[in-house]
Amino acid sequence: MYTQFFGNFLLSKGAVPADKLVDALQKQSSTYLKLGTLAIHAGLLTAADVDRIVIMQTHQDKKFGELAVENGFLTKDQVDELLSAQKPDYLLLGQILIEDGLLTNTEFEDLLQEYQSSNEIANLDAANEQKDMVDKLIQRAFSIDDSDVSDKVVAYLNLLFNNIVRFIGKDFTPLNPVLKSEYLTNYCVTQKIEGLFNLNSGVDLSANTAIGFASRYAKETFTEFDEYVGAALEDFLNLHNGLFNVNMSNEHSIELNLFPPMVHQEETLSSEDKTYVFPIIFPFGTVNFLLQL
Repeated sequence: MYTQFFGNFLLSKGAVPADKLVDALQKQSSTYLKLGTLAIHAGLLTAADVDRIVIMQTHQDKKFGELAVENGFLTKDQVDELLSAQKPDYLLLGQILIEDGLLTNTEFEDLLQEYQSSNEIANLDAANEQKDMVDKLIQRAFSIDDSDVSDKVVAYLNLLFNNIVRFIGKDFTPLNPVLKSEYLTNYCVTQKIEGLFNLNSGVDLSANTAIGFASRYAKETFTEFDEYVGAALEDFLNLHNGLFNVNMSNEHSIELNLFPPMVHQEETLSSEDKTYVFPIIFPFGTVNFLLQL
């Protein structure tokens, strides 16, 4: 999850274009983290140190770690520790952007320090700390802090992003939400949740994007928009909202009612409630998740 929000951070800083960020996200599964990237993250090497060692590699047929130890930049124990330590995924994203020529080592170092400092990211070991950190990232990224149901909204979004990773894939980045009084749909599935608090959620996307989304969710290759694609979208939203209701019951003793999904095609949705549109960029297109509070 840190990778996706690091992508959001990079876009907000204007550090990379959105299309290049998506390209980098796609490359993550076939790329490995380099020792220099890990050393910058650990504070053991500066970007300038890494650049110097890389230049040495152009003159000597030796591994980065060997040269770092031979020239006094790192000890053997430090190299071993870096290679065995837990590796945050967002480091890989930064490394790919460097290799693609979109960032320098120095720019990545500065952006990484700002991202970690502003979000107080330090320890990735404990699952509870990870959840708390994602909650904080969501609150900061989306400025959801002035509503009496803000904790429930954060819990909803946290679960949504985790379900996207679980069922669709990691290669996405969320954009900041847009507040709308009216929203014109493409192909949109919505679903109401009512009880102690009410919310209406939805997923809206173009036909081509729907095909890509449904193909990943159903683990089948769809080539045209048909009833199976529509059913996959409804199933994803229903599954996610059902899990949210279960969590609310188990963790907060709040019982909520879930209504059947509804489909809206090229309709204008309007409500007296606030409608937040959360765009999420995937390689196959942009998916808009809707949340009415």
